[in-house]
Amino acid sequence: MFAPTEDWVLEDFPHLEKLLGEVYLRFQVLPRRHRFPIHSHRWNQLVYASSGTLLVTLDDHWHVISPEQAIWVPAGLMHSTGALQEAQFRNLYIAGDVDVGMPQRSQVLSVRPLLRALIVELAEVYQRSEDEAYIERLKALTLDQLPRQPVLDFHLPWPRSVMLRRMCQELLANPADTQDLKTWSETLGISRRTLTRHFERELGISLREWRLRLRLFKALELLETQDDITQIALELGYNTPSAFTYMFRQRMGRSPSDWRRR
Repeated sequence: MFAPTEDWVLEDFPHLEKLLGEVYLRFQVLPRRHRFPIHSHRWNQLVYASSGTLLVTLDDHWHVISPEQAIWVPAGLMHSTGALQEAQFRNLYIAGDVDVGMPQRSQVLSVRPLLRALIVELAEVYQRSEDEAYIERLKALTLDQLPRQPVLDFHLPWPRSVMLRRMCQELLANPADTQDLKTWSETLGISRRTLTRHFERELGISLREWRLRLRLFKALELLETQDDITQIALELGYNTPSAFTYMFRQRMGRSPSDWRRR
């Protein structure tokens, strides 16, 4: 599934019967609000954009990633990738039988400067007259770096039940919504205790934490625009820019302004 309240343009999916080598880097500019259809393939994949913001869906998890993050997608896992803002897409495909020390589950990775530089170089190397020996050394060093990247817990789970989907879709459409658990339980026709238990069992986090992550994901998208920081804070439901800045710094390690200037 993808963002249910947004209009997205489907990109033509590059159907590869086989990889052009054990490691293959495909790159393109992905326009704003364009995405690839949900799919899987026989090879592993590192989803990365050297600029712009991506929305990646894996099963019922959403991941918003900036150029400081990438997502490891093991072979066979259903997924889709779209650009919240225009992105320089850098997709690293790795043959399924190549052991690079990565798990058989998805992971969000913090991309260190060396790995970023290697990926950018791989995207550019074929535009120059480089010998194959150099290219192979470059690929080997890139693969060596994958298990050395810090792992992040950075996703927004999405509910499977109709009842919770209704609530989460309304919050997605209006992240500034301030209705508390009592109000939502009355709207949904269940007790507050039942709603709390059901939400945490299905999504693995509390409603409060889910709303914080939703606002953070939306903030990452809005910071790629020219919107004023104060305007973004109000749109997300914060009474003051300082409250928004405090939340953002706690979660991302830097202020919204610093993030925008990165």
